[in-house]
Amino acid sequence: MQIVERRPFFSCRKVQRLGGLNENRIGLLKRIEGRVAGSQNVIIRWTTEEFERLVLDGKPEVAVFDCDGTLWSGDSGYGFMVWSLEQGLVSRSTSDWIDTRYRAYLAGSVTEAQICGEMVQIYAGLREQEVRAASARYFDELIRPHIFVEMSSLIEKLRGARVELWAVSSTNRWVVAEGVRDFGIAADHVLAADVVVSKGLLTSEIIDVPTGEAKAVALARANLPHPDAVFGNSIHDLAMLETAVRAFPVNPSQALLEAAAQRGWGYFRPHSAEEIEPAVKGK
Repeated sequence: MQIVERRPFFSCRKVQRLGGLNENRIGLLKRIEGRVAGSQNVIIRWTTEEFERLVLDGKPEVAVFDCDGTLWSGDSGYGFMVWSLEQGLVSRSTSDWIDTRYRAYLAGSVTEAQICGEMVQIYAGLREQEVRAASARYFDELIRPHIFVEMSSLIEKLRGARVELWAVSSTNRWVVAEGVRDFGIAADHVLAADVVVSKGLLTSEIIDVPTGEAKAVALARANLPHPDAVFGNSIHDLAMLETAVRAFPVNPSQALLEAAAQRGWGYFRPHSAEEIEPAVKGK
């Protein structure tokens, strides 16, 4: 599918309001745009200023953010798993098992929901406080330097406007909660992959793995069936983007870019994400 980017300030209506073209030229431009839109998916890419203005002018009361690829670059869930294995946080046999499962996921025989759940279950038997401390160290060392400054700036403005902020992610709760703390998103406003904790120890009993449709379900369960603004970067965010009053694809993967074009959405790509592979390749 071919996608054509179009800058919003070249639209016929806006040029006409500015008095920049006569009626004949406006008619020609409309016909050209109509032919392009009819044969290709046209999508608007917002500048940083346009993106912020669109979000803030909508005066949202509730804003929901995916994390990996949306607030920062990379896949912090997979990254924490690899890092924690290298740190010896789990046994060698568990390390070998999850490595085999992740290879199966890449090959398409294990689903996104399955692998995200298993990447949380491998810590069963560890003290929750130990995993929290490890998550804080991991995030500070390897993820914090890759936070998108434009998203940090936007969220700071939303906080100033007293917008209620939520994070929804298929990455484990400990890394996500650590990552969004500085954004002003409270731990009880984090919906992420999680397991039951019993007497301070992690178990293998899954509570939730918010990915795909499950992200929308998790929001509905939190009494947020239709948030005012939702931000996401992959096809696994599409379901919750579709529940929003206003959807904001950020740093979209190819699959989400195509879905956004089909739905008439625009998108924003942070400057530092220009040369970075999407967190979920092709998705």
